[in-house]
Amino acid sequence: MDLVVKSPRIPAVGETILGRDFIMTPGGKGANQAVAAAKLGAEVYFIAKLGEDVFAEQSLSNFTKEAVNTKYIIQTEQTPSGVALITVDDAGNNVIVVAPGANQTLSPDDVKRAESDIASSGALVAQLEIPLETVEFAAQSANNCGVLFILDPAPAQKLSPELLKMVDVLTPNETEAQILTDIEVTDEDSACIAAKKLLECGVKSVILTMGAKGFLIADNDRIKFVSAVNVDAVDTTAAGDAFTGSLAVGLAQGKTLYNAALFANYVAALSVTKMGAQSSMPTREAVESFITDITNQGVNDEKV
Repeated sequence: MDLVVKSPRIPAVGETILGRDFIMTPGGKGANQAVAAAKLGAEVYFIAKLGEDVFAEQSLSNFTKEAVNTKYIIQTEQTPSGVALITVDDAGNNVIVVAPGANQTLSPDDVKRAESDIASSGALVAQLEIPLETVEFAAQSANNCGVLFILDPAPAQKLSPELLKMVDVLTPNETEAQILTDIEVTDEDSACIAAKKLLECGVKSVILTMGAKGFLIADNDRIKFVSAVNVDAVDTTAAGDAFTGSLAVGLAQGKTLYNAALFANYVAALSVTKMGAQSSMPTREAVESFITDITNQGVNDEKV
């Protein structure tokens, strides 16, 4: 669950400032990505663990509303549901602290229960809000079945060479790329260097997202920078999740990596024009209308 406070600016260390609106809304990286994909029309199974508390009730209710299949969501009395404490400033920037809660107990055996549906899926997406051993098991399961494995390496931490070699698409932002490669990513040139290093580690393709600047796509065939779609940002909290969730949909539906990333670029741009995480995820109809409007205005010449 996301506990969000809107404030004029991000406070400095040790500073207390007065905020404005408070919003409690369903969140979590994996949950956001699942809802993003479902709202675009994909059939989505979500593997996760919740506590037995009011946050779990609200999350499950929202998954049902958004048509996310919950058969692999486990509830436990031992640990509370995960929460994120989020501050959003007037420019739409944010700072986030996550307490993973029950998801920190998600085990390889919990993933194993879903192996038949993993085997028949178009893509498996994972993040790092669950134990690394569980991420590694999920990656191996996807690889064994020939299913595309997409990893959003957040919250960022160092990853083993064995895991990186099982990743088909890695979607770090600048901070996460720096933690993975020890290369400070500040511009297109440094992003290229970091992406190349990740490819050398065995990752098959990298999409390094750079917020309002755009993203860099890199694989063995190309390295190309794509500018972000220009919008008035209200809340960037789940922009990366909107990107990763819609990227998975595009790839599962047969788009090339490049075209899937272009599609995700529009979805992420549209998502930041609304407050909230899952509540900001657009429908396919909204995205298609947005793409048509942007194209007609000549703002972005890229074709999806």
